[in-house]
This record gives sequence, C-alpha cells and structure tokens, in this order.
Amino acid sequence: MSEPRPDSAAVKLPPPITFAAPLVAGLIIGRWCPLVALPAFPSRVAGGILVAAGLAFGGWARLIFLRHGTTVLPFRPTTVFVVEGPFRVSRNPMYVGIASIYIGVSLLFRSVWPLIFLPLVLLVIHKTAIAREEAYLERRFGAEYRDYKNRVRRWL
Repeated sequence: MSEPRPDSAAVKLPPPITFAAPLVAGLIIGRWCPLVALPAFPSRVAGGILVAAGLAFGGWARLIFLRHGTTVLPFRPTTVFVVEGPFRVSRNPMYVGIASIYIGVSLLFRSVWPLIFLPLVLLVIHKTAIAREEAYLERRFGAEYRDYKNRVRRWL
C-alpha cells in the first residue's frame, strides 16, 4: 500500500537556497581562482539591470500570491490557482526572478564561476522543485492546470 501524497509539492530544500549556495560558492571560488576578467562597466550595468528586473518580476509574482491569500512556500498547500500578472507569461515567474538575480549578481561581481554552475542549478531546481510543483498542481487542479501548462511556458 502506498503512502498518501501530501497536500503540497513536498519540496524539501527551499528554492532560494538551491540558487544561493552555488552563487556564493562561485563568488568565493572566483575570488581565489578567477577565470576571465569581465569588463567592469558593461558587466555591472547589465548586472544591475538583471537584479532589478528579477526583483521586480519575482516580487510581482509574490505580491499576486499574497493578494490571493496563497503561500509562496512549496512545502505548504496551495489554496488558489493563480494565472494573472506574471503568471500569464511564465509558469515560474519567481524562479525566473531568482535566476535573473543570480545572473545579475554574478555580473555585478564580474565572476564567471557562478555562471558555469547555473546550468546545474537549473537542473537541480527543475528536479527538486518544479517537477514536484507541477505534479502537485496537476493533482490539485486537474484539467484547469493542464490547460494552463499548454498555454504558458515554464520559464519565458
């Protein structure tokens, strides 16, 4: 007999930590063993823009969740299926925002190492969070979520 599935996506590691740990590790490694000297001015300008865009896009998604009274925590039950605001263009605007901040911080510090780690980070976030969240939302909201998945991209 199988165990009952929890009323949540059952994500174990908070996604911001999944992004933050390799970012910090990459910045530290970059201080000890820089690979390439990124040009200061364009890297810092692009980095600042990406951090601001990530904060705005992810923050907008978070505000929409708060307005609808549902949680952003993927280990708690989702109470409302949200499809407005940034969720019209991405099924994961908070992850898009965090990824944008990650790239922006890498550029602000002119460090290549975190950028090298980014594909692995995205793979881990897909396996440990997104896949679980999508399966949970499909169980919870059924055809409504499947229709949404067919209309809206996972990232952008």
